Formats: sequence, structure tokens, C-alpha cells
Amino acid sequence: MRVREIMTSGPACATPETPLQDVARMMVDNDCGQIPVIDDVSSRRPVGVVTDRDIVCRVIAKGGAPAILTVREVMSSPAITVSPDMHVEDCCKLLEEKQVRRAPVQDGKGQCCGMVSLADIARSAPEKLTGQVVRTVSRRTAFASVREGGTMM
Repeated sequence: MRVREIMTSGPACATPETPLQDVARMMVDNDCGQIPVIDDVSSRRPVGVVTDRDIVCRVIAKGGAPAILTVREVMSSPAITVSPDMHVEDCCKLLEEKQVRRAPVQDGKGQCCGMVSLADIARSAPEKLTGQVVRTVSRRTAFASVREGGTMM
């Protein structure tokens, strides 16, 4: 099975200049917890991600003002991406290795064409593989998502 068979296609995307409040609204509108960050709307090249946890831990918990910040100030970069042609097993290994629950899918042209998440894997992959990746990714420390590359204001 390939990533293209289980991914969510055409995700909502933000740029580093997108207001953080707009990204939070995208998450609500799309019922998701992570938005890929692309360099610009024409190239759609993934440069990072912003999660609901990034917003809470990097801004609100530290007393920041989310209404005046942009994605650039809280995003995790670089983006850890997968290919739509990648085998799901290889995708799971990468998610485990990088300790992430979701990844933008980057096509052969370098564009963000989808998102793949642990939920996508759980719905489609064999139970043993699903259990393995969930167990491994869930071993994170409490503050591990305030990770590499992120800054606060």
C-alpha cells in the first residue's frame, strides 16, 4: 500500500506570513491539528508545519499574543515530508524515527499535495503496523513537541 492511497489530499496550507489566528481558524474549519507551511502559494513547497500544540505551548502557555503573531514565529521547520509513492511501512518508519504524528506529502514537483497522519494509517494499514507506529511515536516526553526550530515571538 502506498501513501497516496491513505493520505488526505489537498490540505489547507499556510505561508510563514499567515496570521496565527487564520491558521487556528483553518484547523477548526478542516477539523485537523496540523497545517503544512508552504513557501508560497504558487510553488506550494513545504517548509514547515504548525500544530495546535505549537499554538498552545509556544504562544498561549508563555503569555504570547496569538492575534498579532504569524506562523513564522511558531512553526516547526524544516518540514518532515513523505512521498505519495512511498510504501506505508516506510512512511511509518519515518514517522517513528522523527517522532511525529503527521507529515505533509510532497509530490515529484516538490508541491504539498496531501497530509498523512496516524489516523490515516490506523484506518487503512494492518493492525500490527498501526500498533507499532502509535506505540513508538507516543513515547515522546511531555514537552518534546516544543522542538527543533521553533521560537516564540
